[in-house]
Amino acid sequence: MDADADAVKSARHGGGQVCQICGDGVGTTAEGDVFAACDVCGFPVCRPCYEYERKDGTQACPQCKTKYKRHKGSPAIRGEEADDTDTDDVSDYNYPASGSGDQKQKIADRMRSWRMNAGGGDVGRPKYDSGEIGLTKYDSGEIPRGYIPSVTNSQISGEIPGASPDHHMMSPTGNIGKRAPFPYVNHSPNPSREFSGSIGNVAWKERVDGWKMKQDKGTIPMTNGTSIAPSEGRGVGDIDASTDYNMEDALLNDETRQPLSRKVPLPSSRINPYRMVIVLRLVVLCIFLHYRITNPVRNAYPLWLLSVICEIWFALSWILDQFPKWFPINRETYLDRLALRYDREGEPSQLAAVDIFVSTVDPMKEPPIVTANTVLSILAVDYPVDKVSCYVSDDGAAMLTFDGLAETSEFARKWVPFVKKYNIEPRAPEWYFSQKIDYLKDKVHPSFVKDRRAMKREYEEFKIRINGLVAKAQKIPEEGWIMQDGTPWPGNNTRDHPGMIQVFLGHSGGLDAEGNELPRLVYVSREKRPGFQHHKKAGAMNALVRVSAVLTNGQYMLNLDCDHYINNSKAIREAMCFLMDPNLGRSVCYVQFPQRFDGIDRNDRYANRNTVFFDINLRGLDGIQGPVYVGTGCVFNRTALYGYEPPIKQKKGSFLSSLCGGRKKASKSKKKSSDKKSNKHVDSSVPVFNLEDIEEGVEGAGFDDEKSLLMSQMSLEKRFGQSAAFVASTLMEYGGVPQSATPESLLKEAIHVISCGYEDKSEWGTEIGWIYGSVTEDILTGFKMHARGWRSIYCMPKRPAFKGSAPINLSDRLNQVLRWALGSVEILFSRHCPIWYGYGGRLKFLERFAYINTTIYPLTSVPLLVYCVLPAICLLTGKFIIPEISNFASIWFISLFISIFATGILEMRWSGVGIDEWWRNEQFWVIGGISAHLFAVFQGLLKVLAGIDTNFTVTSKASDEDGDFAELYMFKWTTLLIPPTTILIINLVGVVAGISYAINSGYQSWGPLFGKLFFAFWVIVHLYPFLKGLMGRQNRTPTIVVVWAILLASIFSLLWVRIDPFTTRVTGPDTQTCGINC
Repeated sequence: MDADADAVKSARHGGGQVCQICGDGVGTTAEGDVFAACDVCGFPVCRPCYEYERKDGTQACPQCKTKYKRHKGSPAIRGEEADDTDTDDVSDYNYPASGSGDQKQKIADRMRSWRMNAGGGDVGRPKYDSGEIGLTKYDSGEIPRGYIPSVTNSQISGEIPGASPDHHMMSPTGNIGKRAPFPYVNHSPNPSREFSGSIGNVAWKERVDGWKMKQDKGTIPMTNGTSIAPSEGRGVGDIDASTDYNMEDALLNDETRQPLSRKVPLPSSRINPYRMVIVLRLVVLCIFLHYRITNPVRNAYPLWLLSVICEIWFALSWILDQFPKWFPINRETYLDRLALRYDREGEPSQLAAVDIFVSTVDPMKEPPIVTANTVLSILAVDYPVDKVSCYVSDDGAAMLTFDGLAETSEFARKWVPFVKKYNIEPRAPEWYFSQKIDYLKDKVHPSFVKDRRAMKREYEEFKIRINGLVAKAQKIPEEGWIMQDGTPWPGNNTRDHPGMIQVFLGHSGGLDAEGNELPRLVYVSREKRPGFQHHKKAGAMNALVRVSAVLTNGQYMLNLDCDHYINNSKAIREAMCFLMDPNLGRSVCYVQFPQRFDGIDRNDRYANRNTVFFDINLRGLDGIQGPVYVGTGCVFNRTALYGYEPPIKQKKGSFLSSLCGGRKKASKSKKKSSDKKSNKHVDSSVPVFNLEDIEEGVEGAGFDDEKSLLMSQMSLEKRFGQSAAFVASTLMEYGGVPQSATPESLLKEAIHVISCGYEDKSEWGTEIGWIYGSVTEDILTGFKMHARGWRSIYCMPKRPAFKGSAPINLSDRLNQVLRWALGSVEILFSRHCPIWYGYGGRLKFLERFAYINTTIYPLTSVPLLVYCVLPAICLLTGKFIIPEISNFASIWFISLFISIFATGILEMRWSGVGIDEWWRNEQFWVIGGISAHLFAVFQGLLKVLAGIDTNFTVTSKASDEDGDFAELYMFKWTTLLIPPTTILIINLVGVVAGISYAINSGYQSWGPLFGKLFFAFWVIVHLYPFLKGLMGRQNRTPTIVVVWAILLASIFSLLWVRIDPFTTRVTGPDTQTCGINC
């Protein structure tokens, strides 16, 4: 019966092809052939839409932009001569009639809606040359992405008069030579209630009008604005770049129809031996543990029991870490195809808009020159300028950051045209001018050397101005910072200040030195008041999400730390190859790039590059459901952050999909009958919103039912907060700002959405945006999206996309690792723990393994600490944790060690990671495990169980002489150094004691000693980088470390000597009873 229905539907739609504009069948000719509007790419368009496009549209194919040829039976249009052979009766073609005026209007509405969703067509752009923005010039329901309200420079229509630079200047005593603009600050208690409703209602109705035009419920809108039937553009399985295209050959005969990316599986000669060794290691490990459990050591039972417990934990930890690396993959992107499809030369770009977020807090710890370089690299990115908006979050409300950004925006007018003219890489001036390479390579322009010298001088002068701002900010005036108009800086009290927004670039004055438009640059400082929970970085990121949605509403978002600059100017295009791929993009929540670092010593003493994690672990996860979110260098799909579910359908189960956690999805009819009856979700991992449900609910209620419309809007406001304008922006799948909004109203609404009480009684931080509850909000945010069924992508271009700075000092590195581990412990003891959370969602089994390992790895510090102390105990007591073994049993011990080494070697072989990087990672796993991870466990337990929030931070400094990598040799005292130092000294004492005992006891004691010595040297070798860090460049260790370590080690050693000294005990008669001559 289903087959008959499919056959009828196929016949009605003309061979299965559906018009990509209106959703009706394409139709056939009198000869029975499928109607083909375009002879070049074969883009499916029905006859009525084709006729409308020729007469009232662009007269070109929406896909390949080729001008339409006149088909048989088509009436002549202006510029064409009627031809007897081409004016046959239209009835030769079997397509729906379109003669009535209502049908013609319907087609026109569909075409306009299609163009609006596609982001191209005839949508106008704002005119900046006249100093006014003519809002009446737009015919669509959205303002183009190039539009942003301005509060600086010359007055424009809708501008706030009090925000011009002539009225509001700021400067503490001698701030900067040039006048800086004043940020827009709203002091009214309820800034948006009088106008937000009108903005939201108009946008809401525009969205509903779009829903009216949908005729075929089976069509799925694509990222580029077209629609495809489920049987054409995508398979019914889990969408990925490797999914085969099932489109007709006519749609693939053009380079523009090819996929924008593809999976590159690893060669079987490399991955298959790796998997075989993993299985063998698992078998050997099981046999080894069975032997250890069944052969206790009677004379050292406590030591044996502790060692076995530790080994079982290590085995479970290895399984959680190893098996998510079972399916590692590589990926390739095709930037040329992306340009052909969305960014053809001489035509308006159809690339999606991107809002870029930069977060900073304290300019004294995060120097303004570093933030300035990050911002400059963003403004110079190789992407259409009207599609890029940069938002800088100043969570410390520092006037230094604001003034530094004002200087940066001025320098950008010179820097951006220079780097684009000569194709400079990287586009952060500090790192470009510090490169020790031949900068003349591949440069042929005769004026390059002259312009480079001039630009380097300009940058040095810019640095001097920034340094002057920093020097003046060292001493805060008693009355606080004063602006040039005499009013106090609103952020003088960093814990109690209003929200501030300033648009530096992106308006009539936002042109570079050559008169070209620059990307938008917006300063944002969210409101802070006592008594409110602000949620640190996660709260600041959510504020940026809302501000950007109100002002520009880019479809995608890139977040960067203030010290991570864009190293590859095509990085955003690389991400778009996944996000804008019609076959893959709609199921992708984010594209994660690996973190790369500058300024690290050649040997990478403390594993700052973290190469094993970025080049092995994340590539393995990319073959399952995607990498975890690591906090920076990540391009997000805005829809995924809003809590919507991905439009994917699971496969009907193979063994492999069930192993990876595949789950059959409930049928749509069952979903309608059950889920729609209640808005409550039994499992919080189930997607919060389903855009299809919203659309169907509105359609079912009737478009003229204003009450139902209002109810839907109110329910969304409860989820997203009390801002109708922001709620309306969440429903614009392809971004954009409502046309009816004025610049003044948008700015007031932006101020409202960053107020400290905006998130109250909403789902921000729980289901929407960055998730609260952990200092590592990145892991939690990515986990929530994966639990809803989204997948992520790992993109590793040949030229690193982003580069940042890492703490190469031992104490700073340990404190960084402490913060990461503390966040994992917080997640472990929260309701979002992956051990029990999200089983009603679509999180794959091996992906859950990875998240469990991410949260429980700090607990490994306890058995690791015990295991590192055991060698010293064995050497001091003369006992051992392993009994005397037979030759047969020794085979399993040797096999275990061989399998461990073989796994590492084969892992390095397929990943390309060097042995030195792999070994540094192993060493720092031990160093961090017995210091930072251990403290994180205790700190997390105190915080969760007792509510005590303790911090272990750097408290004093002692520096060596200056020079290259001077910070590497700098010593900063922290309590994190005590446990590793103590363990190091205890094991050294144990080695000395063991060797002394062997010398005194004779030849027969050397055999058992070798096993104990091997155990102790394993610990010492792993702690060797830590020892080098303690000694510093001049082999000088601070007294406090020596005192604490020697004290604890001596107490521990003397205690064991007193309990069980390793001197020979002489037993004899009791002299008190028998006398001396007994």
